[in-house]
Amino acid sequence: MTRLLLIVLLCSPLPLGAGQKPIEDGVAPTIRTDVNLVMVPVTVTDRRGATVNGLDRTNFSVFEDRVPQSIVSFSAEDAPSSVGLIFDTSGSMRDRLDAATASLRTFVENANPEDEAFLVTVSSRPEVYSGFTGDVGALTGAAQFAEARGSTALIDAVYAGLQRMRSASNARRALLIVSDGMDNHSGHSKGELMRMAVEADVQIYTIAIDSRVRVKKAIELQAENRGLALLEDLAERTGGIHFRIADRQETGRVVAAALLALRNQYLLAYRPAGADQPGKWHKIQVRLNVANTNVSARNGYYSR
Repeated sequence: MTRLLLIVLLCSPLPLGAGQKPIEDGVAPTIRTDVNLVMVPVTVTDRRGATVNGLDRTNFSVFEDRVPQSIVSFSAEDAPSSVGLIFDTSGSMRDRLDAATASLRTFVENANPEDEAFLVTVSSRPEVYSGFTGDVGALTGAAQFAEARGSTALIDAVYAGLQRMRSASNARRALLIVSDGMDNHSGHSKGELMRMAVEADVQIYTIAIDSRVRVKKAIELQAENRGLALLEDLAERTGGIHFRIADRQETGRVVAAALLALRNQYLLAYRPAGADQPGKWHKIQVRLNVANTNVSARNGYYSR
């Protein structure tokens, strides 16, 4: 939930009405209004996964805790984005690193010229290669010679990426994670990460490099399945989209679809009723009155 503090400074003299007092000592009166708005970015896709544009406010319904809400603001535009790239170079990516590198290169080639981005690589610990930069192409140089090695601290890397998103300059913010989802070296737990993710108002798009070898031991396959489930859960709970790549040939199509979904969104806003207890979870559901479509939106928020 985004809390907007609107401060209106009346800096020029206005005609005085009945009962109004003149400005004293050259100080203009200040009107302060606290307005609580819940902002809900929404991506709409068809059955083929293509984004659906051209919808308006009347196509959407929003519910909080199953109660219908009045949409007070609606917009749809291709706005610049602040994107954090989480790029897995750990040992578990040894057979997948070519596809992952291709994903990063495709992102750079298709980014909006007004976007800004940073890069965090994942190994035994997160490695931040840069803060936000408008020179998105420079990020590929940091990863093109990467070697898959070390343990995997994916949860810590995503956690660090969410913290870094606080310095983003664009209102539209997202993390793009390219990984197999496995983690064996993080200090933060999955529960801590999920709590931070839903509080951060950052959409998480995940690209799972899924090239599992079926002759692996059952315990290894279970670890990989848990990793894929983590990526899917992060995307679902934050209103992003989860993608899977089985081979490098799919890379261009999948990354292009992720970027298109990020850049072609609807932004809905509603005002929740009354004061609330801080830390209370509220479930959000967005419905669409258009057939054969899928809606991706954040599924709730903690009140502040």
